[in-house]
Amino acid sequence: MDSLQILEKLDRIENMVRANKNVLTIEEAAEYTGISRSYLYKLTANGDIPFSKPRGKMIYFSREKLDEWLLSSPSKSKAEIQQEALNYTFRNRR
Repeated sequence: MDSLQILEKLDRIENMVRANKNVLTIEEAAEYTGISRSYLYKLTANGDIPFSKPRGKMIYFSREKLDEWLLSSPSKSKAEIQQEALNYTFRNRR
């Protein structure tokens, strides 16, 4: 096994370990969400994202709350919009 394969396997193992954590640091949250650290800091400063800051130092994120926040503004598919329009039309016929 060459060193590149070993590093890839190690990276996969690290990701699996992180997947089991419920509380994430800013670095882990950035990697988990795909949002840069600087933008996460901006979101926390504006109060736009749920976080904890015990003792006023480190910032932590709940994986569950991050998931809820990430999925808080879903977009509907064209099929869903068309179905809602049909339902509305049928309900409001005169």
